[in-house]
Amino acid sequence: MIVLRNVTKVFGRKKALHSVSFATREGEVIGFLGPNGAGKTTTMRMIIGYLKPTSGKVTVFGKDPISERLQVLPHIGYLPENNPLYTEMKAREYLQFIAGVKNHHDEEYLHEMYRKTGIDDVLETKIEELSRGYKQRVGLAASFIGDPRVLILDEPTSGLDPIEQEKIRNLITSQKTKKTIILSTHILSEVEEVADRLIIIHKGSIVYDGAKPAQKGETEVLFRKLVS
Repeated sequence: MIVLRNVTKVFGRKKALHSVSFATREGEVIGFLGPNGAGKTTTMRMIIGYLKPTSGKVTVFGKDPISERLQVLPHIGYLPENNPLYTEMKAREYLQFIAGVKNHHDEEYLHEMYRKTGIDDVLETKIEELSRGYKQRVGLAASFIGDPRVLILDEPTSGLDPIEQEKIRNLITSQKTKKTIILSTHILSEVEEVADRLIIIHKGSIVYDGAKPAQKGETEVLFRKLVS
């Protein structure tokens, strides 16, 4: 699905990633962990072709996400950390716009997406008037449109209250048997609930790639041990 081989990314004098390699399998949920500035967002942006590696190679479904962008992007759903919505649009207008960009015009499908993400009652509300939780749900709905084979979710529950966090986790879990999901988060208990596999990155290098610990709470112990 997604393969990174010895990927290095340099910004000026700063080496953001150093020889990062991993591969994903179909249908798995990867908890992508690391401290602030570890290289998580940079890695995700290279997977979607927003950034070009300084060296090394990224492929998605065997294709280059930059030179073969039009073949790759329709199969990826992406929720950036800051969720850049068009806030002056109503929720329905925005999602219909995204559906048009993705060339997905099935109204029945869109109505089902509204229902699944729990935004039926705010479709005629301007996005700027929505709570942060609803904005995140609109962003998730946008990433789900087109039924992509891969979901890249960067801090999808950041800043939400516990009830909204649970709702977003349930949405992600509902997709896990159908897609490969890379989930970046600082909430380690969230990873324990949702992920099948952990990749921990620290100072631009992968320090752990494997199964999540069996016992609840051990993910935090492992994380602190590797990044302290």
